[in-house]
Amino acid sequence: MKRVLAVVLLGFGLTAGAVMASVEDEIRSRIEPVGEVCLQGDECGAAAAPTQTASSGPRPGPEVYDAVCMACHTTGAAGAPKIGDTAAWAPRIEKGMETLINHAINGFNAMPAKGGCANCPDEEIASAVEHIVSESQ
Repeated sequence: MKRVLAVVLLGFGLTAGAVMASVEDEIRSRIEPVGEVCLQGDECGAAAAPTQTASSGPRPGPEVYDAVCMACHTTGAAGAPKIGDTAAWAPRIEKGMETLINHAINGFNAMPAKGGCANCPDEEIASAVEHIVSESQ
């Protein structure tokens, strides 16, 4: 009986050891790094360098409006004049395009500078203003 018990315990011990090794392998695979840091000038950086796409130039006014301005100037959020609302835009348009573009670029009242699009070039913001004005006259 002692021999049978010893064999059973030995079997459980080997099985438990194999299970523990498997669990440890699973843990190692789950916590291994997903990438590596590669600094400029390192050999690994040249192979993994991202490709840059050439800019096709500034976006047209309607595209900038749809991406940046629409959220407020379509809904009237925070008192923004709605695009196409001639009465709301008339006094603003009377101040001149230069003033409107300046307000759009630098912010005015509740409107943040560039409508919150910090990476938009000034010429794109000017195009968006021109689009809004053309739709609101």
